Formats: sequence, structure tokens, C-alpha cells
Amino acid sequence: MSLREEIIHESLKLFSLKGFLSTGINDIIEAANTSKGGFYNHFASKEELFHVVLAEAQKIWRERTLYGLDEIHSPVGKIKKILENYRDRYLIDSDNFPGGCVFVTLSVELDDQLPYLSKEINEGFEGVKRMIKRYLDDGKAIGELKSDLNTDMMTEMIFAGMIGASVTFGVDKSRTTLESSIQSLIYYLNLLKQ
Repeated sequence: MSLREEIIHESLKLFSLKGFLSTGINDIIEAANTSKGGFYNHFASKEELFHVVLAEAQKIWRERTLYGLDEIHSPVGKIKKILENYRDRYLIDSDNFPGGCVFVTLSVELDDQLPYLSKEINEGFEGVKRMIKRYLDDGKAIGELKSDLNTDMMTEMIFAGMIGASVTFGVDKSRTTLESSIQSLIYYLNLLKQ
């Protein structure tokens, strides 16, 4: 791993644990086992690093959460797979996210202090909601879901459940609670099938 990659990886872990504002340049330097010169050879500022770390976190989220989706033809099956992957492949990734979902940590922390950075995270949240809604709409269109389903409301419920599972797991690290949270969403989704 190059020094740049090490700085990104260690920053991702620190942002997950402590947030952006509570993580100092010295924390990053120490975790990456480098110097200020080593840091500034790769990043002009902590904010520049934030954007790179956010892009890396998004890449990991996509790789973990969308894994195997192309093999599933059912829109409802795709949503279930997203939920299962979110639980089994993303949230439990303590190597990259020892403090839990970095997006939740950063969105809560930055909303008041640095809203322009929080806005970037929220754009990602909106993208996830659009994807879920598209699958719900597709499921409704092909008769897989009830015809009177309000896909806007169902999208919000699924997304809120995912965020809730993230927060709860970030606090208690209980696989049992995480399993229950995601299984509840899948159970409810099954109730909406034709």
C-alpha cells in the first residue's frame, strides 16, 4: 500500500470512529505512520483529504452493498440483496469502518458545522433512495408488488430502516440487533408482494 493509500485508509477509519472535525492532522499522521511532509506531499488540506476519503467510502459501499445484484432479475429480490449485503458485507466491515457507517457519522457531525460537506453526503443518500424507489416502481409495474403501494413512502421507510440499523449497530455492535433490524425490513417488504 502506498503512503497516499495508507493515509486514505487510516483517515477513513478515523473519520468512522471520531468524525471529521474531531480527527486532527496529527491523528492522521500518527495512524499512517508518516510526517507532516508526507501528508502534505499528497494532500493540500484535510478538506481535500475529506473528498478523497468520501469517494473511497462510496466505492467501498457500492462494492459491498451492490455485490451480486446483476445476477438477480426480480426488483424485490434486488432490494432484499441490497439489504442483506448492507448487513453482511458493509456494516460489519470493521477494517474500514470500525466506528460504524462513516456516512452516518459524518452527516450528523457536519450538518451544523460544515453544511456544504454534509450536502455531499446527503446527495449520496438521495442516490440510494432513488435506486430503492426505482426497484420498487419496477416491482409494482410488473405485478411483483401490490398495485396500490405508495413507493415514495416505502422508499423512505426502507432507507430510514437502513440508517437506523447503521446507528444501532454503530452503538452496540450487536450482530443480533443488526440481523433483527434488517430482517424486519425484509419481512415487511415480503408483506407487500402480490
